[in-house]
Parts: sequence; C-alpha cells; structure tokens
Amino acid sequence: MKRMLPWLVTMLLAITLIALVFIMLMNSTNSSPTKGTDSAQEMQIKRLSADEIVEMTATISDVKTNLATNDYVVLTGFAFQLDSKKTKEQFEKIKDLKVKAVILKTLADMKPEDLQGTKGQDQLCAKLLDLINKTLPEGKVIQVDITDFIMTRI
Repeated sequence: MKRMLPWLVTMLLAITLIALVFIMLMNSTNSSPTKGTDSAQEMQIKRLSADEIVEMTATISDVKTNLATNDYVVLTGFAFQLDSKKTKEQFEKIKDLKVKAVILKTLADMKPEDLQGTKGQDQLCAKLLDLINKTLPEGKVIQVDITDFIMTRI
C-alpha cells in the first residue's frame, strides 16, 4: 500500500490539472465580447460611404519627436475615425492640446524595434486608440490609421 500511495497522489494531481486546463479553455473560448467591443464591431459592420468617412475623420499631421533611444526621430501623421460628427467637433477642439500630447508621450516611450513593420504600427494604433478614448469628453475614436510614417536615425 505504501508503494502505491505516491502513484495515487500523482494520478489525482494529473487528473485535477487536466480538468482545470479544460475548464479554463472552455471559459476563454465561450467568453462574450465586452460592451465597448460590441458597439465598435457594429460600427465597422455598417459600411460607410466616402462622404460619411470624411465627415467623421479628423487628422493630425507632421508629428515629429524622438523615440526612447534618442538616436531616432519619427515623423508621423494620423487619421482618427470617430463615432459621430459631434464627437469629431469635440475632437477638433482638443486635438492640439490633449491628443497631440498623448501621441508624443506614447512615441517617446517606444523604441525603434517597437515600430518595425505592420505589427508594430498596429500596436501603436491600438495603444493610441485606448489612450485617446480616455481623454475624449464624449464619444469615442473607432479607428486610428497612420497616414505618414518616417523613422530615421539622427
């Protein structure tokens, strides 16, 4: 009996571990999207005309700053698609005061490797989307696109 005790304990631990992994996988695959994600998906499902896109898009161009390494300079431009015309009006009022500051701070914390390729630029856009939505008084940014991007070593 003493020889079988370690085997029994090992078997019980293995079965428990397998059950926990199974439960965690089931919870992660069946999780419902959050409310914010759901409404953003609804806006993207609805196809907008070119005129509607122009009416709800604001731009910031010629953003120049050093990256975290100070060896590199970035010259960028962004297009922000907003959820309504009213939100665009609010965005236009604060874009030079708040939004540009958020962009500069975000870029100042990044390294050149962080901005390499489309994956790096997508991560930058996602980070800006999150940070800018926190600063908007009302409404939200639906999409951030990079319109200009030049990174060069000094």
